[in-house]
Amino acid sequence: MLPASGLRWGLLGVVAFSFTVPFTRVAVGGLSPLFIGAGRAVVAAVLAGLALALTGQARPVGRQWARLAVVAGGVVVGFPVLTSYALTTASAGHGAVVVALLPAATAVLAAIRGGERPPRSFWLTAAVGAVVALVFASLQGGGLAGWSDLLLFGAVAAAAVGYAEGGLLARELGSWQTVSWALVVASPVMVVLTAVAAVREPPSATGVQWAAFAYLAVISMFLGFFAWYRGLAVGPMARVSQVQLVQPVLTIAWAALLLREDPGWPTVLGGAAVVACAGLAVRIRLDRTAPPR
Repeated sequence: MLPASGLRWGLLGVVAFSFTVPFTRVAVGGLSPLFIGAGRAVVAAVLAGLALALTGQARPVGRQWARLAVVAGGVVVGFPVLTSYALTTASAGHGAVVVALLPAATAVLAAIRGGERPPRSFWLTAAVGAVVALVFASLQGGGLAGWSDLLLFGAVAAAAVGYAEGGLLARELGSWQTVSWALVVASPVMVVLTAVAAVREPPSATGVQWAAFAYLAVISMFLGFFAWYRGLAVGPMARVSQVQLVQPVLTIAWAALLLREDPGWPTVLGGAAVVACAGLAVRIRLDRTAPPR
């Protein structure tokens, strides 16, 4: 069984992340996608820098900086910016179904990056999940791989790379320290992008839209990682990570409650199918993976 504290921290992180897609959908009503994706990283980087300085964390060395750049490219730049653009047209429920591929995609990247040799059933299940998500996106979008869906699939790939590399790097730097250093590494680029976005399309958000942006910056981009990585640290990490599978279910629920979106049976069934495939792929990797090469 999972230690109670590890499960609680993991669930807290997942609940925090589950609001990301709906609140991004709210924020894009008054803020440009680039401003949302880059600006939230700038706010989070300030908080991360303060946390690192106040706790006296040691600086990364050598190749760790390059690996932090990979993490930053995935979870600080890639996922936030791509989802912000995608959700200018896609609904929150639709986005949640496609993003439900993330646990399986992360498992695939972790297996490749870690030199693992999981059984064929793992690769087959992950592939089926990807096909299900692609078919769902095609049917919902009225065509194969519409623009918003391409952005969502790109966001999933970017986050999976960032999570997989970050998971390995966290063993050396610490869990929350890894995401904090990644935010600091990406901050110069994100400051420039935020300034460009503000000049090209000055923010004209309502109070609710600014509140949604604040949540994305402080919780989704920063404090949520504290709870999530704390749960993984208490562990066992492999088991706690499966809690992420409930995130798309929560996201669809929040979209219905907060945004008054009607998920409809296609979204419910599509989400259930993708979550089932992702859960099975993660379970196979955990239970039947051969020793690393």
